[in-house]
Amino acid sequence: MKTFDQKFMMDYPTAIVPMGEIAGFPVRPGMFNVNGATMLQSGINFTIHTHGGTACELLLFHKGENEPYAVLPFPESYKIGDVYSMVVFGLEPEDFEYAYRIDGPYDPDKGLLFDKNQILLDPYAKAVTGQGVWGSPSPGTYHARVVRDVFDWGTMPQSGREMNELIIYELHVRGFTNHPSSGVKQRGTFAGLREKIPYLKELGVNAVELMPIFEFDENMNAREVDGKVLLDYWGYNTVGFFAPNSSYTAAEEYNQEGTELKELIKALHENGIEVILDVVFNHTAEGNEMGPCFSFKGIDNNVYYMLTPDGNYYNFSGCGNTLNCNHPIVQQMIVECLRYWTISYRVDGFRFDLASILGRNEDGRPMNTPPLLRTLTFDPVLSKVKLIAEAWDAGGMYQVGSFPAGKRWAEWNGRFRDAIRGFLKGDCWEAWNAAWSIAGSGDMYGVEGNDNNLNYAGYNSCVNFITCHDGFTLYDLYSYNQKHNESNGWHNTDGSDDNRSWNCGAEGETDDPEVLKLRYRMIRNACAVLMCSRGTPMFLAGDEFGNTQYGNNNCYCQDSEISWLDWGLLEKNRELFEFFKFMIAYRKRHSIIRKTLPNAVCGMDPLHTHDMQAEKMDIPRDARVFSNSFAGYDRERGEDDVVYISLNTYWEDQYITLPHTGRVGNWYLSVNTYGDEHGRYFYQEHEEPRIDHGFVLKPRSVAVFHIKKS
Repeated sequence: MKTFDQKFMMDYPTAIVPMGEIAGFPVRPGMFNVNGATMLQSGINFTIHTHGGTACELLLFHKGENEPYAVLPFPESYKIGDVYSMVVFGLEPEDFEYAYRIDGPYDPDKGLLFDKNQILLDPYAKAVTGQGVWGSPSPGTYHARVVRDVFDWGTMPQSGREMNELIIYELHVRGFTNHPSSGVKQRGTFAGLREKIPYLKELGVNAVELMPIFEFDENMNAREVDGKVLLDYWGYNTVGFFAPNSSYTAAEEYNQEGTELKELIKALHENGIEVILDVVFNHTAEGNEMGPCFSFKGIDNNVYYMLTPDGNYYNFSGCGNTLNCNHPIVQQMIVECLRYWTISYRVDGFRFDLASILGRNEDGRPMNTPPLLRTLTFDPVLSKVKLIAEAWDAGGMYQVGSFPAGKRWAEWNGRFRDAIRGFLKGDCWEAWNAAWSIAGSGDMYGVEGNDNNLNYAGYNSCVNFITCHDGFTLYDLYSYNQKHNESNGWHNTDGSDDNRSWNCGAEGETDDPEVLKLRYRMIRNACAVLMCSRGTPMFLAGDEFGNTQYGNNNCYCQDSEISWLDWGLLEKNRELFEFFKFMIAYRKRHSIIRKTLPNAVCGMDPLHTHDMQAEKMDIPRDARVFSNSFAGYDRERGEDDVVYISLNTYWEDQYITLPHTGRVGNWYLSVNTYGDEHGRYFYQEHEEPRIDHGFVLKPRSVAVFHIKKS
């Protein structure tokens, strides 16, 4: 039988320090370059660093208990630089939880908040206790768990898809299946989402963007309004960056490293669906001066947060504090975190919430070349994952089209959202912005290459969206003129007032058939434009079957039927679902929408905007009707791939002409959101009606045409 020393030498053969004993446990100095708690064959390595702290203790707890059963002070000989590291032998991960206490100076004016009695969560914790059951009371203090990584990913390669090939479906893990109508066995969980993979495949999306799944405490700011408990439902207040949210698991995973989430990701990959995580590195759940201290504040408050000269918190996040992302220590943590999710969970991409904060200096000023963004851009582990920026923050910095990270990053295209919303509802002054947006926002993202090899940066640099979690659903966008957030408890003062919405003649729910008919046409218009625009399309889960939030455009606190998807609407609005499904398939079928191709034989330019008369290439600034064309030669199909999308936002019929085809084929109608005499809104291949001359665009409708050989 091997001794502790012999077994440790097998794990860590360079160890030469003699073994000692602390609080009855055999110990020795650990691996100083491996952060967090790491299982070894014969013990567990604990490593933590603090720049301002003067002493550190490791606390061991029995499962579910608040008082430690053992306290292990780190000797000075177990410290190199600012790093404390210790291997503790004889521990089994199932038997304990752990935390730290750090001593040091307490001087709030200088941003120093050390307290030798404060229990602190490991910033590198791979699992966090106290959060296993959704809605359970907030523990106040958090312990970490050591995990066993036993998951077998097999030999599945990393996805090689480009951004322009993605169709992103944004969803909330709990809200997606928690409604009783979802029909899944494990509602509101990773396992429940896995049960819905056949639905995702039928719809045709090939990427899901999951709203925050890092560990958060939904009860941290719980309050009661009109007899209903409101929680931190969205989860944008992170407690642990390396740990999956344990209340999203159907089964207790006390010492397994996110097995249920890994099974979900593996199953999604096996079905051709990528996984993008919405990550929040702009602030934490510790809040401002009045907020709790459970991790970063007690470890190095003036390192992890941006502080004013008097020690208070800059609030560029709108959530009380701002992470000091370009401090080398914080930068290291963020890089290690993203690497961890990429390697251990095989995540395909990350969407960075309020990403402009990642480009601020320690005093809050914008930086021309932010070190963090540059590091993420060139990190070898992250070289193939998608990096998507929400290129603005709550401090007023708006960088859509100018995010300082080069072409490696994509951006949520907020201008696309605003321009398309405005133009579709009749704001004619948005015509030019709308036309540019459909064409790939080339004025913001640029064009490179010669005529035969155009490279529109917009293909991979902009994520187009009309709706997302933050704002109205697509159904509500055409059902409400004003937000209705009264149930949030802030007297309807929260949420954006700039919605560019239109209720189509009646505020909220109505039985008026003409209003409803118009609403669903407007939804089809939005879907058709989104799927026929250059860039990467993204839409909100449930939009494809008319899900509603009853006019609430800020559901961050609504763990209720306001936010949960009502799957009963799928059958009620099956026709709408079929339209979305067709448009997604249509986009996949016509590669010219997604990327440039060699010049078209028919002679049409690769990209153009057209007036009502197709040969007129300039449109008025206040146009109510225009068209966009995309043209190229598809070598795989051996024919031209030409798509022509026409928009009429006027309330009367408008006659348009189509470009000459150069005798390589004829125009065929693919989509007519107004519907034909048989109530059809789209035509499958070989069913499309031929268009020999012009076409009458019906009121407030969109039509899509393509060329094919007769």
